Amino acid sequence: MVVWSAVVIAILSVPLIAMQFTDEVAWGIGDFAFAGALLLGAGFAYELAARTSINVAYRVAVGVALAAAFLLTWINLAVGIIGSDDNPANLMYWGVLAIAVIGVLLSRYEPRAMARAMFATAAAQALVAAIALSSGYVTFVLTGFFVAMWLISASLFSKAAREQSGEVADSGAE
Repeated sequence: MVVWSAVVIAILSVPLIAMQFTDEVAWGIGDFAFAGALLLGAGFAYELAARTSINVAYRVAVGVALAAAFLLTWINLAVGIIGSDDNPANLMYWGVLAIAVIGVLLSRYEPRAMARAMFATAAAQALVAAIALSSGYVTFVLTGFFVAMWLISASLFSKAAREQSGEVADSGAE
């Protein structure tokens, strides 16, 4: 908890310092409290999930998925992705995160099921971009970034599942 607290303080110092030099960053105490809670929550979730496996690929997959969820939440709340932050179309991104959360809960943290959950989340992310495009909003770059993060996580969970089941042979064994 000490390490995560130090990380949170370091990250929150960035907007605090920026506020000293520009009026473009204007955070209130509520902004800092929410950001701190979001960061600590992500750290806590990582610690819980990472304890379910000693597999490095699994742990990295958890970290990538949590980073994607954190960034998607942060960007969506801060400025919005589709138009401005008050555009109701941005609510679709909460659906993307709901698919991730429900998928993780249904997977019971089993790597192969976690991979499927992350693939489904990537598909949902791409679907939101298609819907946004049909409304005249272009979000390809940001959507591509998030889809890539979900797919990287899914691939790492798949790798962890293969390693767990012994499907990955020793490179010198064959």
